[in-house]
Amino acid sequence: MILAMDLGGSATKAVLLNPDGTVLFSCLLPPERTFDAVARQAEHCIADTAAPVDSIALTGVGASYLSGNLLGINTCKVEEFHSISRGALALAGQSEGVVVSMGTGTAFLYAGKDGAVRHLGGSGVGGGTLAGLGRLLTGSEKTEQLCALAANGSLAKVDLQMGDMALSSVATLPPELTASNFGRLAADASPADAALGLINLVLQSIGTMAILACQSAATHTILLTGGLTALPQSADIWALFQSVYPYRFLVPPHAVFAGAVGAGLSVM
Repeated sequence: MILAMDLGGSATKAVLLNPDGTVLFSCLLPPERTFDAVARQAEHCIADTAAPVDSIALTGVGASYLSGNLLGINTCKVEEFHSISRGALALAGQSEGVVVSMGTGTAFLYAGKDGAVRHLGGSGVGGGTLAGLGRLLTGSEKTEQLCALAANGSLAKVDLQMGDMALSSVATLPPELTASNFGRLAADASPADAALGLINLVLQSIGTMAILACQSAATHTILLTGGLTALPQSADIWALFQSVYPYRFLVPPHAVFAGAVGAGLSVM
């Protein structure tokens, strides 16, 4: 059995992998950077396992702070982009595609059929943007609270949509597609409206950049990973993009843990 931990900027993502590479257990933990703190997290993850853990795999920005074996178990570090790409492909059952890692910021990678990984670019728009602007606009920076607020929001109070613009040149685009994020902010817009508009801005920005990344990599497959895949509003946004553009937006099982899964698979 393998314990794999993705030590990210805003959370530690941990998984236990069976010998066949399937996910037995997963959990989100606070971000840690010291050897003792990460060792305690590892101990927590394997406390109730019946089978022995043969190896521990570490990836993510926090892995650079650590050296040595955790809990006396052989511990390996795996390069972050390789981990994310391998995990995304394995979880989605795909052989290649643009992998979008939505963490505190967002990274765009091309994972090829030959196992090669190419960094296509990155953006500062991500979970950190959602937290910071969420606090500014609504007084809350917690993702769960923002999503709950957004459930009662209306984009019509925030965004300028294609249906608001009678332009014959864009007649093929659906009326609910955003023409300008926050371009029609109403005087009576509520915190719920602002929360929905912010989630829409962050995810649509990432989706648009993913399409451009696909064009540079000559693929039509987008694999979405990271914490923002768990936002309940995301499915409708990806479905809208997929209905307009000739690209597949796929969210694999355990997408939040793709980096950890890829790290674990790399040491098997």
